[in-house]
Order: sequence, then C-alpha cells, then structure tokens
Amino acid sequence: MSDTLRPINRPRLYEQVVASLRDYVSSSGLRTGDRLPPERELAERLGVSRASVKQAIVVLEVQGLVEVRHGGGSYLLRDTLDTEPVAALVERRRRLPDVLEAREAMETKLAELAAERRTAADLEAIEAALRHMSAEIEAGGIGMEGDRRFHAAVTAAARSSLLAEFMGMIAEQITESRAESLRQQGRPRRSLEQHRRIAAAIRAGDGPRAVSAMRRHVRTVSRVRLLTWEPADED
Repeated sequence: MSDTLRPINRPRLYEQVVASLRDYVSSSGLRTGDRLPPERELAERLGVSRASVKQAIVVLEVQGLVEVRHGGGSYLLRDTLDTEPVAALVERRRRLPDVLEAREAMETKLAELAAERRTAADLEAIEAALRHMSAEIEAGGIGMEGDRRFHAAVTAAARSSLLAEFMGMIAEQITESRAESLRQQGRPRRSLEQHRRIAAAIRAGDGPRAVSAMRRHVRTVSRVRLLTWEPADED
C-alpha cells in the first residue's frame, strides 16, 4: 500500500500559544523586565486551556526567554520571544547529557595536563579570557565569547593534540551546552568565579585541584532547565 497518504502534522496547541505570545510581545512593545499577562487572562483571551498556556510558558522558560517567579507571574528576559522550534529543543535535550558526559571526561583531563604543562604565555591567555568574560558580563552580556576563550586556552595549555582534536569534533555541541548554561539566571557570574578557581589551580601547577575545580564547573553546566523539561505530546 502506498505511504503517500500520511497523517498531517499540525503544531501542538501550546506551540500555537507560543507563536501568539511572540506576536503579542512584538506588537505591544513589551521589553526586558516587563510582565506577561496572567495565565488565566491569556487562556481567556486566546480561547485555550490554562494547561496549554502553562506549557507554552515552560517552553519560553526553557529557552531562557522568560523568568517564572513563584506566585509572581512571568517576566521577559529578552525584548523579543523569538523561539526555536520545539522539535529542535527536543533534539537538543536528547543529546545534551552525552555532550556533558564527554565534556567532563575530556575537560577534567585537559585541566590536569594544563596545570602540569602551562607556560607563561598560556597563563596570560587564560587571564585574558577571564578579563574578556568579566567585561562581557559587566556590559550586560552572558559571557559566551569569554567562556569559549577560557576553555580554548585551557585546551591549548594542555598540549594534547588528540584531546584537542576530540574537543574540536564536538565544538558545535559544546557551544550549545555553553549557551544553555549561561542563559540560566545568575549563571554567568557563577561560571566566571568557577573559571577563576580553575585558573588558580592551573597557575599553581596543582593538577588534582584543577581536576576537582573543572569537574565542579562542568557539573554546574549540566544543571539546566532544559534537562528537567518533559515536552507534552498533546494538550
């Protein structure tokens, strides 16, 4: 039998609510820090259940676009609600644990080797990355480029061509995990402080301390809202 007649996929109701909220924020001129209407009001105005609205808000929260305050409503963390497709979120959620596992295995070893092999030039590159990340955060950013430079400097200081090659192979996935982590509330400054502890251990030539500091850091990176999200199949 021909398989050309297949079920038509249509956006889930909560995905349609997400799209409506995006249009609402754009047309109403809401900005970062502004509060969205209460869930009950949104449900009434959109003609959907509160469950659908709640699911939509969770999708926005997972993407770091809104902050949900217990008993206090939902507040914009960006000027827009430009979201990625739910299917992309689901796929990233699927592969993120494997990426974080690989990061912990490789980056702890890289930190240990960096503590043993670093040169004065390596230490300067690490410090420059920390300064860059700090400046990004002070300017209101999340420190993405500084974070990337820091881990690249640690990798270079380890002088392990094969580990560096492995890191390069998953660079795109590492960037995803970095973005996922740094858009958590309060995470950029915490990550910067953890980077400073890693740098101090490397500077001191203390391999075990560098391993411990890097492990704590990567495990902090793994604590993201996305991994606690259970995508709804239907309303």
